[in-house]
Amino acid sequence: MDVGTLQSVLGWASLLNMGLLLLWFAMFMIAHDWIQSVHSKWFNIPAHRFDAIHYTLMGFYELTIFVVLLGPYLALRIVGP
Repeated sequence: MDVGTLQSVLGWASLLNMGLLLLWFAMFMIAHDWIQSVHSKWFNIPAHRFDAIHYTLMGFYELTIFVVLLGPYLALRIVGP
């Protein structure tokens, strides 16, 4: 795999994952009560704990995107042709 292909893959993967993260955040903000009611049927989680879990996971997912996809993409863009 050449550098150009790797840059393309990392760039598109970054965009798709950021889009998924934005969709997750939008759905969480728009349909918060419905999502919580669905999850509270399966698990006994208080509302404040439910919010903390989701925000923690969103932050971890965002950090993972930056470290695994966006960081290498930007590094390749800087040193690449």
